[in-house]
Amino acid sequence: MRVVAADPTPRYGTALLGVPYAEKSGRTLSVHLLLPPMESESSDLFPCLLYVQGSAWLEQELGTSLPPLAEFARRGYVIAIVQYRPSTVAPFPAQVKDAKSAVRFLRGRASEFHIDADRMAMWGDSSGGHTTVLACLTQDDPSYSDEPDNEPLGLRCFIDFYGPTDISRMNEEPSTMDHCGPSSPEGMLIGGHHVLEHPALASPTIAMNHVPADRSLQPMLIMHGSQDRLVPFAQSVLLYKALTAAGQPVDFYQLHGSDHGGPPFWQPDVMDIVDSFSCRHLGGST
Repeated sequence: MRVVAADPTPRYGTALLGVPYAEKSGRTLSVHLLLPPMESESSDLFPCLLYVQGSAWLEQELGTSLPPLAEFARRGYVIAIVQYRPSTVAPFPAQVKDAKSAVRFLRGRASEFHIDADRMAMWGDSSGGHTTVLACLTQDDPSYSDEPDNEPLGLRCFIDFYGPTDISRMNEEPSTMDHCGPSSPEGMLIGGHHVLEHPALASPTIAMNHVPADRSLQPMLIMHGSQDRLVPFAQSVLLYKALTAAGQPVDFYQLHGSDHGGPPFWQPDVMDIVDSFSCRHLGGST
């Protein structure tokens, strides 16, 4: 027998998978939670990053970004990966409403999940980025909420990774897929209609149509690959220009040479940018 001394220092966090937060459209919607390393009886509270996994607004694979997001749990954040209803079940703005419902659920049970309810942010990629941006821009609009009292989200910042911002202009640049037809992701988002033939349906999904001129928004971080073949880089440029023109706080990074998502967005310096932005606006991760 060999003997190894036991070291009780917590090194890894805890995963709570499939925590239900709402029943909608005959579905149970869930969040996956990643908690930071802590003692088993700890009552510590941590800042929370709600992550909306992209999926072209279709059924999400909630585990896609779970491994790299575990690094943020290690850095001292509670990570909540949010499930929304796919467009095949409920078209826009269901995804935005679902993300807000998840925020309110977590705020209501914050201490149970070691969340500091005063230090919460939302982050999303691709269609999850679009959902995140629209959640930010429509916070005061009760028509984008499933909760009748439209309780304030209390989020302190937002992070958008390569999200679409104007679905009516997605086909203006070369892409690996069609973005206008009724069966395209954008067409399905508005109920299975041709985007360009139904501007009244497309208009509410366009982020720039919601940028306020009469109230201040929370800070936003935008990051987009310069060679994105799915969501054109210009989509983030449109949002950045609209936010800066309205005097809203926004940081914008181009990830030079990157396509749509993938390893470049989880490289250490990018993760450090997200961490630094979050710490700056959430008051630190420890």
